[in-house]
Formats: sequence, C-alpha cells, structure tokens
Amino acid sequence: MKKKRQDKILEIIEKEQVTTQEMLKKLLDNEGISVTQATLSRDINELDLKKQASPSGASIYVRQPRPDIDLSPIFKDSVYDVEYSMNMAVIKCSTGMAQAVCATLDKMGRTEILGTIAGDDTIFALMKSEKDAERFTDELREVLTDR
Repeated sequence: MKKKRQDKILEIIEKEQVTTQEMLKKLLDNEGISVTQATLSRDINELDLKKQASPSGASIYVRQPRPDIDLSPIFKDSVYDVEYSMNMAVIKCSTGMAQAVCATLDKMGRTEILGTIAGDDTIFALMKSEKDAERFTDELREVLTDR
C-alpha cells in the first residue's frame, strides 16, 4: 500500500502544481487513497520532495534530482541482484566482477553511500540510513529491469 501511495504522490506532483500538503491530501482522496497528515508528511520526507518555485512563481512540491545510476555495460552486464537490510545495500555480481562494479559505484559520488567493500561477487554498501538503502536498491532494481 505504501509503495502504491508513494507512486501516486509522484504521479500527482508530475501532473499538478501541488502547493500544500493539504492540496496533496485532497488530490490523493480524489484518487481513492485516504491518508493521514502524519503519513503524508512521512511520505514527503521519504520521497525527498522539496518545495521549489514554479515558472508561475508558486512554491510547488518537486522531487529532488538524484545522480543517475551508472548505466555502463560493466554494471548492466555484471549485477544480477540487489537487496538491503537496515542501512546496508548488498549487490550481487557475476563471479570476479564485484571490484569493477564497486569502483563504478564509488566514482558516482553518491552522498548517501558512506563506504563500500567488494569481494569476488558481492558488494556491501554502507548507507547513511535505512531509507537511503531502500531508495538506492529500488533505483538499482529499476536499472536491472530496464536492461
């Protein structure tokens, strides 16, 4: 339910110039998704939504741009699974490829990654928070799905 609700929030802010949480709550209600103010505030935080001036001058919710996951062939050809536990992302790679993939991740300069360790076929990435680990693994899964 949470994923569906958060996906709908992102869809709404792409279509509408949402200026307040109250407005977003009403738009969700119109879509048949009932949410409390506290839950909506958590969703806004977890989705990393910020207010930004629109071309019309109104302050609207937007999703903060995130650095793209490297789509280099080494990444797409080598990574086959991603999971997270607490604030640790675990990236499974083809045998012998973890070091190269890890170097690619390190070069991305993602601020939510505190450090990485690569073995032969597994990478551990220590993230700042569990939310960061979840978001990062979701992004990696999207890349893996788009191959």
